[in-house]
Amino acid sequence: MSRLYSMSVNRVYPLYLTKVTKKGRTAEELDAVILWLTGFTKQTLAKHLKAETTFEDFFAAAKIHPNASLITGSICGIKVQEIEDPLMQKIRYLDKLVDELAKGRPLEKILRS
Repeated sequence: MSRLYSMSVNRVYPLYLTKVTKKGRTAEELDAVILWLTGFTKQTLAKHLKAETTFEDFFAAAKIHPNASLITGSICGIKVQEIEDPLMQKIRYLDKLVDELAKGRPLEKILRS
């Protein structure tokens, strides 16, 4: 089991936020990406962050968007679409979406609309 699975989402969220705001994006856009992927509401996301939910529990509670399989590309040199571990793939989907947001990709394209 990866150390990442037991890490709190609340611990990583500020890093995501710093990454996207340095590139001129907003917290609202970051939240939109997370909400799209997980199916959570803003209130549910806030509860998970406050409760310091682990990535394992966070994604166990999530209803992953049906279009998440359209997320492709590499994170840390590994193609997200080829990751066999379902939990690791979901975590990397989130990483990929945050990267796309930070790189200035339009939100409509990030959300695979």
